[in-house]
Amino acid sequence: ENVKFFRPGYAIEYDYFPPTQLKHTLETKLIEGLFFAGQINGTTGYEEAASQGLIAGMNAHLKAYDQDPFVLKRNEAYIGVLIDDLITKGTEEPYRMFTSRAEYRTLLRQDNADFRLTPMSHAVGLATDDRLKRMEQKQSQSDAFVSFFKETSVKVAEANPILEAKGSAPISQPDKMFKVFSRPQLDLEDILKFEKVKAYVTEHELDLEVIEQAEIQVKYSGYIEKEKNNADKLNRLEDVRIPENFDYDKIKSLSFEAREKLKKIKPISVSQASRISGVSPSDVSVLLVHMGR
Repeated sequence: ENVKFFRPGYAIEYDYFPPTQLKHTLETKLIEGLFFAGQINGTTGYEEAASQGLIAGMNAHLKAYDQDPFVLKRNEAYIGVLIDDLITKGTEEPYRMFTSRAEYRTLLRQDNADFRLTPMSHAVGLATDDRLKRMEQKQSQSDAFVSFFKETSVKVAEANPILEAKGSAPISQPDKMFKVFSRPQLDLEDILKFEKVKAYVTEHELDLEVIEQAEIQVKYSGYIEKEKNNADKLNRLEDVRIPENFDYDKIKSLSFEAREKLKKIKPISVSQASRISGVSPSDVSVLLVHMGR
């Protein structure tokens, strides 16, 4: 009660190394075997620092044992977005990992994090066999439940009372449950009113987590499929690798700004090059032609 504030202690200033000097593994390009993580890379926040520490630690271990590096892509995890932003674009102010920075937010959902990351984690020895088995069981059950919706039809007499109660247009003939359940007016409580659905859930002893996962896959199937297709296009460019000591000066068709940025950041793929500020679509086309694509 007798304390006096002379000035706030927050907003502490600290220095950092430009993160464009790092590889996707968070190893420095200049000094082999040196990995950076946390505020030294220009980020702020506990989760941001912890996620970088995890990736840097994993890759330091893998490098020490001459194993392949562990890299997360932008469509696989928010950690992948964070690291790719840092090493590709750099930062002029403390970087926070906002969801708005990711272009594949429909794929990077909280509910499918185990599907996305558990197999990768298990492959490098972090996730246990039991955890992998639980994830595979959940995925198998939710996929089977979605298939059930696609294959099972619902009669007019059973569907219309539920649809009309929710202000949704009635159906005039039997239709697949997948199509009916896709309607935005219906929620999980409504779909469980259908006898076939209720019987399936009881027979297969599905828990709420599996049911909700199936609901998301049905409700957002169109959006999810669209983002997967966009991610596949990005990954095709990711496969077009750029040699480590590539000479950009010999490509005269590149703009001056693009040439300078590419020489500074040294992207490892055409996909990464396309995300560098100052590299235009025409510059990317020139690179693709030069790479024989």
